[in-house]
Amino acid sequence: MSFLKKLFGGSGGQPSAAGEPSVADSRDYAGFTIKATPMPEGAQFRLAALIEKEIGGETRSHRMIRADLFSSKDEAAQFAFRKAEQMIDEQGEAIFQS
Repeated sequence: MSFLKKLFGGSGGQPSAAGEPSVADSRDYAGFTIKATPMPEGAQFRLAALIEKEIGGETRSHRMIRADLFSSKDEAAQFAFRKAEQMIDEQGEAIFQS
């Protein structure tokens, strides 16, 4: 059970008041907003981000979680931006259809 709590933020994470993961940093890229949300996992951080874009007056979002682990929160955030930018370049708005 503790594995599932760690994986889904049941322990060690610091979610915001609304239950969303805490945002380490954010930036705009090609009309999208990328919010790096590294997930604590033991002494490491899992690569995670929230990709958002307003389409037709509605904010659409895609939660990206990767298996990659990093020793620091900042390093995980920087790689989250790179991976999110790659996904945006490859998929564009289709990222919200899955």
